[in-house]
Amino acid sequence: MAANADQQDRLVEAVGAAFAERLPLQIAGSGSKVFLTEPGTSRGRADVGRLLSVAEHSGVTEYRPEELVVTARAGTTLKELEQQLARERQMLPFEPPRFSGAGTLGGAIASGLSGPGRPWYGSLRDAVLGVEMINGRGEFLRFGGQVMKNVAGYDVSRLQAGAFGTLGVLLSASIKILPKPVHELTCVIALEAEIALERLREWARLPLPITATCHVDGQLRVRLSGAESAVVWAAGHIGGDVVHAEPFWSQVRNHEIDFFKREGTLWRLSLPPNSLLTDEPTLIEWGGALRWVRSEQAMFDWARQQGGYALPFNGDYSTQYFLQVDRGLRKRIKKAFDPAEVLNPLTDVVPDAN
Repeated sequence: MAANADQQDRLVEAVGAAFAERLPLQIAGSGSKVFLTEPGTSRGRADVGRLLSVAEHSGVTEYRPEELVVTARAGTTLKELEQQLARERQMLPFEPPRFSGAGTLGGAIASGLSGPGRPWYGSLRDAVLGVEMINGRGEFLRFGGQVMKNVAGYDVSRLQAGAFGTLGVLLSASIKILPKPVHELTCVIALEAEIALERLREWARLPLPITATCHVDGQLRVRLSGAESAVVWAAGHIGGDVVHAEPFWSQVRNHEIDFFKREGTLWRLSLPPNSLLTDEPTLIEWGGALRWVRSEQAMFDWARQQGGYALPFNGDYSTQYFLQVDRGLRKRIKKAFDPAEVLNPLTDVVPDAN
């Protein structure tokens, strides 16, 4: 306990010194998502500031299985956290990606990425109940709490989801968790993408216990979770080969299947589920709402025409992510939290989305 108190004091002091000297800080955990925020990749800025690591500020501080809440420090690895929850047959509902096999709770919140079950279990943002953090002045702040009913004032804690560390150094977070499903199966069906999307729209209108979908390379996979009788009935209704496919869904969220290892720029598209398909190699998740596309052509305009948006899943990701937010609002929020702009100054140069 004392060691982590020392770590917290060290982090507060480091941010306070950076504010006083107007020196930028590069906040990092395990570094598993650095490829999303590396400014030097696309804008020629090799100097991203002094490294401030929260990796040693780790550990679960409070876990109440009966209340479905866990509180952990930002440097806690996702692997450690998920292992502890698994002993009580519980899980992180947003299935955060680990990518290189690493990944911390702080990094998961900072990137705001959710896994295959996002439309059915909820997003990472939905699961954040409260946070402890350091703002750009070096001040310790606490927002939210450990219960869903804590809604007094602005929900500042959830602003940290997807902020890429630009609003504060996350110290700890309280997260809503869920019981693991009693029974789980995956149906695998050989279908062309157009037919797969039609089936997904049809099944979305039915009371089926679907918790993940993925179409890639001519195969549609549908994960069913819940009571055994409901899962078995749904599997019979959907058809196809029935498998226990837990490793597959883990590989999808961590980008370990062959599709993500191919050459070419990877684009992340958020679209209405009934959107058209491109001619480029595509992996479809979330019932059609999330699509990963391999293309050397910019996808911004095409996605906008479909009523959605596209982001290159590389060093431009954080910058393009912020382009989806009202610029004036973003600047006002940034100024309130980080007036000297010392925290992860990744978006101070905002390129044209076209």
